[in-house]
Amino acid sequence: MSTATIEIPPKSDVVGSNRWYLSVAPIVRALVHLCVPMAAGMVVGAVYNVINAGFIGSLHDSVLLAAITFGTPLLGLVMAVGGVFGVGGGALISRLLGASEKDASQADEIKHVSSFAVWGSVIVGVILGILGLIFLNPLVSLLGADAAAVPATSAYVAVFLCFVPVLAVAFCLEQLVRAEGAARQSMIGLIASTIANLVFDVLFILVLHWGVAGAALAIGLSNLVSVVYYMTWLQRHSDHINLAPRWFTLRASVLKPVFSVGMGELLQSAFLIVTSLVLNNLAVHYGDGPLAAMGVAVRIAQVPEFLIMGITIGVLPLLAYSFGKGDAKRLSSALRASSVAVGGIAAFFFVLVFLFRDQLFSIFSSDQSLLGIGVTILTAQLVAMIGNGFTGLITSLLQATGRGTAAIVLSMAQGVLFIPIVIVANLWFGLTGIIWALTVTEIIVLIVGIVLWLASRGAIVRGLADGSPERAELALEQAEG
Repeated sequence: MSTATIEIPPKSDVVGSNRWYLSVAPIVRALVHLCVPMAAGMVVGAVYNVINAGFIGSLHDSVLLAAITFGTPLLGLVMAVGGVFGVGGGALISRLLGASEKDASQADEIKHVSSFAVWGSVIVGVILGILGLIFLNPLVSLLGADAAAVPATSAYVAVFLCFVPVLAVAFCLEQLVRAEGAARQSMIGLIASTIANLVFDVLFILVLHWGVAGAALAIGLSNLVSVVYYMTWLQRHSDHINLAPRWFTLRASVLKPVFSVGMGELLQSAFLIVTSLVLNNLAVHYGDGPLAAMGVAVRIAQVPEFLIMGITIGVLPLLAYSFGKGDAKRLSSALRASSVAVGGIAAFFFVLVFLFRDQLFSIFSSDQSLLGIGVTILTAQLVAMIGNGFTGLITSLLQATGRGTAAIVLSMAQGVLFIPIVIVANLWFGLTGIIWALTVTEIIVLIVGIVLWLASRGAIVRGLADGSPERAELALEQAEG
């Protein structure tokens, strides 16, 4: 009697596993798996941002609504801190996962990177939270709160600062989960956090009447829900990522690639905050009409922007994995397919939104006087969206392949260029200049991105040929030198 031997394939080759999508799945199927949940997560994030404003708005107190508006930049800053460790660590983990298919010794390095990313975000979050509480009054003034809004803003910011480590590690963990190709689990964590936020808002604001302090507490606790989910999932399902403090390290081989990529995220977020403040301060001089039209145009353009960002951010683990594995064909196919997707979505929505602009504007406002200037603003937003989409794709490629310096330059370019462009455009062309300033900036930044990509191609090819992230990093350093 003969006994049949059943060969069990490695997890990376099991059809439908997260690793399979990164390693061998058909490119289109891999992109759908990675990018659709990412785009859905972006939409959830937008809903997440308005939940607290909606509940506070129901109290019909403009001072309370102003308080959470003043505190909004802090949320962006904390997410950027989490992004330093999460995006930088996630890109490196995906590269190491690809390399581990040829070199099993990379497994321990992944544990070191993941532990450093998580505990690094916690430590920095604790430091920032303590400093914020110590300097609470100057911080509230810096955020722009006037005398009437200072008490409410102080209450909101004080509670928020207590949860800075939680928010930072939540964003970091989301990136680490995506680094393994688990895009669906990343989305589940975001949705769970949003539902929790809704429940806590009802409890703290409508039932207990804690006002803005309750809104801040809801944000903190809802992020704690996502932290618990992500940590539980990683502990049960990840073969490589380990969050135990014993794997924490400050070795240069971990710090340098993490920070070289992650700092670009921090700088980009900081510049986005600054550019938003500059744009609002310039536009306000032209009255409420242009500001309202700008707000409507931004909301309409958000849908295609989220879809495009879902592709440009979602494809990063696939690019990094392919680079670490040394799979030039898969890297090229992923880049080509995602470029077609970005261009197709941008073209489709540009035509669709432009054709039905009247109907779309009527959803947000019944004021027909906004239509004329609104169409101009919307056209400028959509053209800027196309440029930003391809720039985002180039940024993901640079981050995935360890081109930290180039990624930082590209991340900074928008903020560095936009501020002087919008100021000069306002002086020369008035409101028209302000409307088209972002479009001009995005086109210039895209040109900068193409130049950086062309300059990096040689080093990327050498890294692919070598197939080892560590040696690839050395090649990249030599190329940069």
